[in-house]
Amino acid sequence: MKYGFNNRVLRINLSTGEIKKEELDQKLIDEFIGGRGFTSKIMYDELPVNTKPLDPENLFVMAMGPFNGLFFPATGKTHFGFKSPASGGYGDSNMGGHFGVAFKYAGYDLLIMTGKAKKPSYLYIEDEKVEIRPADKYWGMGALTVEKKFKEDLGEEFQIAAIGPAGEKLSSFACISHDFGRQAGRTGVGAVLGSKNIKAITIKGTGSIPVYDPEAMLKKGKYVYEEVKKKPGFKGWTPQGTAGITDWCNEVGACPTRNFQTSYFENYKNINGQAILDHLKITDKGCYACPTPCGKYGYAKTKSGSAYVEGPEYESIALLGSNCGIGDIAEVGYLNYICDEWGVDTISAGVAVSWAIECYEKGILTKEDIGRDVKFDDLDSIIYLLDLIGKRKGIGDLLAEGVKVASEKIGKGSEKFAIHVKGVEWTGYESRNAPGMMLGYMTADIGAHHGRCWVLGNDVAGSADAGSVHDLITGGAKADKLPKARRKGVSGMVIDSQHLRPAFDLLGTCRLQYMELGFEVDYYEDFYYTITGKKIKWEDVIKVSEKVWNLNRCFNIREIEGYGRNYDYPPARFYEEPIPDGPNEGHYITFEEIESMLDEYYKARGWDKNGLPTKEKLIELGLEDVAEAMYATSGGECC
Repeated sequence: MKYGFNNRVLRINLSTGEIKKEELDQKLIDEFIGGRGFTSKIMYDELPVNTKPLDPENLFVMAMGPFNGLFFPATGKTHFGFKSPASGGYGDSNMGGHFGVAFKYAGYDLLIMTGKAKKPSYLYIEDEKVEIRPADKYWGMGALTVEKKFKEDLGEEFQIAAIGPAGEKLSSFACISHDFGRQAGRTGVGAVLGSKNIKAITIKGTGSIPVYDPEAMLKKGKYVYEEVKKKPGFKGWTPQGTAGITDWCNEVGACPTRNFQTSYFENYKNINGQAILDHLKITDKGCYACPTPCGKYGYAKTKSGSAYVEGPEYESIALLGSNCGIGDIAEVGYLNYICDEWGVDTISAGVAVSWAIECYEKGILTKEDIGRDVKFDDLDSIIYLLDLIGKRKGIGDLLAEGVKVASEKIGKGSEKFAIHVKGVEWTGYESRNAPGMMLGYMTADIGAHHGRCWVLGNDVAGSADAGSVHDLITGGAKADKLPKARRKGVSGMVIDSQHLRPAFDLLGTCRLQYMELGFEVDYYEDFYYTITGKKIKWEDVIKVSEKVWNLNRCFNIREIEGYGRNYDYPPARFYEEPIPDGPNEGHYITFEEIESMLDEYYKARGWDKNGLPTKEKLIELGLEDVAEAMYATSGGECC
């Protein structure tokens, strides 16, 4: 008995219609725990080499962790893995809500889907009943609209994960939507479903999950729910959710503004967490088993339209708000709704729109190219461009490819302010005065994403006394003035965060309780034992997270020709243009300093100077088969 799991894999070939139910491999659990670990291993082992992201042969993997659906805070995370349309390499994304919990209650731990349905379809799962059903009448509907329609047709008890028109039209930053406001947003997962002619996955689960010691789990569960409420951050995070960080980001000069031209937004008080409470919020909204509901469900009314919407959370505030020059929380909320309905990631959409507007201001794109005048600070300009992206019409057809591809096609210097790494748009933290955060974005395995590393607090803590950014990079900072985490050096701090922050994706739980509230790791160790009957140390979880990080790097090396150091550079704006105003006026990180950071980082990781994991490092992590494949040449050189 594999406690914590149902021990079943659902394997579907959409091209042939074949549906199989297989046993979950114990070795996979032992070596990769669950969630993100499962997706990484399966993608590396099973994806045919050189498959293109939108080919039928691309895999769509949905994986649960041992904690999903059980009596422990915030166990509602669902993890997806695939080859990314945005980066061309390993892609993954996760979302909260109740979807993965329903999948486990239906009796499954893992979905592996390949092929392409002959016509628009959806996947129907009701316990043992699994069917590929026609979706002609749902095709073309918005992601929020179609979720409501599915619930009307199938029943409220069904959990729905759906794509919008942008996913159908294969936008590189199309997302999956669930629970009227929860998204798997990053790296183009919605386009992968669209390429397979799948509009939605619908699930109703009525079963249970085997647990090693149910009485102990119940007892500890009651205890830890009370303990969470005692944490210092509990009262701070719950009322405003992630939007509560907006003021701080401006105060430290990290708020992306008008396509990252600067790092301070003058109207931030009008789009912060308090503005949500004053002008939008109707109620709190949380995921499965969460004692700290960070979602804020509200009503956004603007001159151009109105809608009910979940959010906006901080990332949407930063990229659709300040980064587009929008200084009204109702307008940001309405833009959030538009993105949700089209089914696009608010982060990438905000970056794509702001890039286009800057191109227009600089004369790189003309009124003829775009179809009308567009400008920052103008709601109708942003709506216009988002609608073109959703429809893939006019300039929106290009913008839907993401700023990397768009800037390469447009040229004329626009590449310098196309804000991405590896084809994945930068998220809500301007980092020209934050070398750790900059390095974390640069080296993230899936492309620029704060979910893989967040060290901004350590970057800015004590910085007034600790020396310049140059001092922080080169080691000249006064160590006694720095927080303990930063005394390890920039690379050590970043690597620790890159192992810790996504570790919760292995277990199937949200990281907020630990990362923001200070929930002790002992609880995770205790619950792992009561659920699975096996003891685990937190250090073991972190070691698996490091293993997965290296495996994903090797996936990218195998799948992307010439992959290495050149894929880890940030956009030129960040090393050529000093911040023009605000708290960090004049700051930037030179290209020489970036090179120095990469040298230090690669060395600390056990990689060579081109950013390739060494054979010794891979063997140390238990990836002997990967090492053998990478270093199979007679000379023992990689690839």
